[in-house]
Amino acid sequence: MADLSVTVNGMKFKNPFVIGSGPPGTNYKTMAKSFDCGWGGVIAKTVSLDSTEVINVAPRYGKLRLSDYDAKGNKNVIGFQNIELISDLSLQEWLDDFRRVKDDYPEDIVIASIMEQHEKDRWQELTGLIMETGVDGFELNFSCPHGHPERQMGAAMGQNPDVIEEVTRWVAETTELPIWAKMTPNISDIRLPARAAMAGGASGVAAINTILSVIGVDLDTLKPQPTVQGGSTPGGYSYRAVKPIALRMVSELCRDQPDMPVSGIGGVAEARDAIEFLLMGASTVQVCTGAMLQGHKMVKHLIEGLDKFLDEKGFASVDDIIGKSLPYFTTHHELVERQLAAKLAKAGQKNRDKEWGENMAEVTDQLTTN
Repeated sequence: MADLSVTVNGMKFKNPFVIGSGPPGTNYKTMAKSFDCGWGGVIAKTVSLDSTEVINVAPRYGKLRLSDYDAKGNKNVIGFQNIELISDLSLQEWLDDFRRVKDDYPEDIVIASIMEQHEKDRWQELTGLIMETGVDGFELNFSCPHGHPERQMGAAMGQNPDVIEEVTRWVAETTELPIWAKMTPNISDIRLPARAAMAGGASGVAAINTILSVIGVDLDTLKPQPTVQGGSTPGGYSYRAVKPIALRMVSELCRDQPDMPVSGIGGVAEARDAIEFLLMGASTVQVCTGAMLQGHKMVKHLIEGLDKFLDEKGFASVDDIIGKSLPYFTTHHELVERQLAAKLAKAGQKNRDKEWGENMAEVTDQLTTN
């Protein structure tokens, strides 16, 4: 069996599969369930200071299915939208849960996801309180597309590289623990906020968070989904359908800053998906929607699939495949040049004597330079 462990920013994960911030890591019970099932780490659901009011609505999810489907079950779900906010537990409840989970699972990796308003004291107070619980690191939520944008939180903050660098520096001044900055895909060039985060003292980045979207419209009521008391609002889009976008953005980040650790996120439903993120340069792979739809036990299939892939390809460890596909990327101009070179080489290898026929002039022209 290959070595599935990875060490990132000094944190040793028993495998590269990490529960992404959201419902699958929303309290002690769900975090404990994650570790019992075999996940390599957990990014807890995003927390803030208690003065940030959090009131969720129900329903708050929508599913995009294949057109010919049975409305029950999740096998034909290709996209998922949520309008869920950050955790509505009190900060004290989270501090207690962080301490408890680290006491019970001291060897497993717990990373706190935090989000606050654009105020230095708030970020540093939150960081300091959580740091004392024994967590292994922090993920800065600069990317939630629908969480408190009116307070310039989440993606509203993450779309401004200057603010990202400033806030990251505030947190880095407060803790020596690893800091991952979670990137929003709702931006024209994801490399810019990542550069800003690293300049501010981040240890790495996580990408991507959900894509701002409208999942669909109920053709009977004409109301957008999910519908709450007759109304709706755009939310974050995830699961299988976003994987191609996420892979592209992860590859851009890894090619732009080869030494920057990236935790890949977006559309992981099976082992193949996770392996593709590793090949694009991600050193860990986060899963949130997949665990919501398939359950925490899906990690068993991820582990088995990765182990089989490594053995079949002759790789000894996960480290051996991280970024393995990046050298194959090039420009369109380079692809055209390669194609022309291949055609010329092929033309030179042809047995021209067999090409002479009745149309002598045409063949003569093909062999003439002027």
